[in-house]
Amino acid sequence: MPGALVGGQRLGGRMKVDQAVFLVGGLGSRLKALTGGTAKPVLDVGGRPFLDHLLDEASRHGIKRALLLCSYRAGDLVASYRGRSIRGMAIDTAVESEPAGTAGALALAADRLDDWFFLVNGDSLFDFNWLGLLPANDDGATGWVRMALASGITGERYGRVAVDGRRVHDFIPAGALDRPINAGVYLMRKDVLSRIGAVPCSLERDVLPGLARDGLIDGVVVEAPFIDIGTPQDFERAQRVVPRIMKRPAAFLDRDGVLNEDTGYVHHPNQVRWVAGAREAVRWLNDAGYLVFIVTNQAGVARGLYEEEHILDLHGWMSAELRRHGAHIDCFEYCPYHPEGTVERYRRVSELRKPEPGMIRKLLAEWPVDAAQSFLIGDRETDLQAAAAAGIDAHLFSGGNLLDFVTARIKPRRRTVDFD
Repeated sequence: MPGALVGGQRLGGRMKVDQAVFLVGGLGSRLKALTGGTAKPVLDVGGRPFLDHLLDEASRHGIKRALLLCSYRAGDLVASYRGRSIRGMAIDTAVESEPAGTAGALALAADRLDDWFFLVNGDSLFDFNWLGLLPANDDGATGWVRMALASGITGERYGRVAVDGRRVHDFIPAGALDRPINAGVYLMRKDVLSRIGAVPCSLERDVLPGLARDGLIDGVVVEAPFIDIGTPQDFERAQRVVPRIMKRPAAFLDRDGVLNEDTGYVHHPNQVRWVAGAREAVRWLNDAGYLVFIVTNQAGVARGLYEEEHILDLHGWMSAELRRHGAHIDCFEYCPYHPEGTVERYRRVSELRKPEPGMIRKLLAEWPVDAAQSFLIGDRETDLQAAAAAGIDAHLFSGGNLLDFVTARIKPRRRTVDFD
């Protein structure tokens, strides 16, 4: 990308982006029967505010800070979200004194934006791996914006995007059904603010077309489920579609012996030797739409060999390493207990410790998991026993390349992109 990454960080081949900014200020005029007393992004969809679904997506992709750009009924949004935290992601709000448009809202929040941030439309949901937007050093990306493009989407009302390879070169009116649509998720460089003129200003009409003409937008085309709630018909459809999107199958992975070689009580980054293809396998599962969980026994804590803090630090490091490959773990679960432990407070039998299914059941209870389509990969019989007790399929990994193992046994999901 042009110029150095000022004030940002790179993790090997990919930048580290900690902030997601949500455009939640629109009037929702086409839904006026519903939005007269409620901001569109917090209308109930599938039993919860639509914005909650989007915030969940940000948090599970490792975002640390969410900023909501509010205008219409801003007080309600501030009261509901400012100061909240979702899985460690802090939420804050910025309020426009007057409607400023999507680009104007960014300009008014300039002093609160990171050098790079994700920008997300507050009225649409696209089920894809956000980290796939992060460019590696060798992928030829040169733009200020990298945008997610949804392919295979039917519907005459969507504007379309002309993309040649990776380069977005034009935005075209609705009707060109062979083109992908703008899915409403961007990786954006703060330099974009230099293209914003007088407020009010529209990002879609006034800023993005000029950036495309100057070759400053890259597009990542993904075939995956997409829904927006902008019209009464689509809002009604979203009541059925969004719960189906959010209930995903999960891959439960043992850690030592599956992600990293089991050299005995691994608890520090300098002890980690990744299994061949492990990081690529996690990325494959992310891209295929699986939740990815780690379920690992950590008896070294009970035996006094290391502390729980070592586990948390190591998992943070592993997350950063996976991010270099555009991959992420949705949740790490571990059991520090062992009945023969030497540390008294950890010397007990636990329903969490494999072969007991406690860790798996905990994740099934806390996440919207399609258990029937889920599976576990482990390197020991106790892993398989835990999976069987939890009612999910299991595969025994005896070594080799984990990506090859996964792709040989797990069928790629058919990711329907236009639900009835």
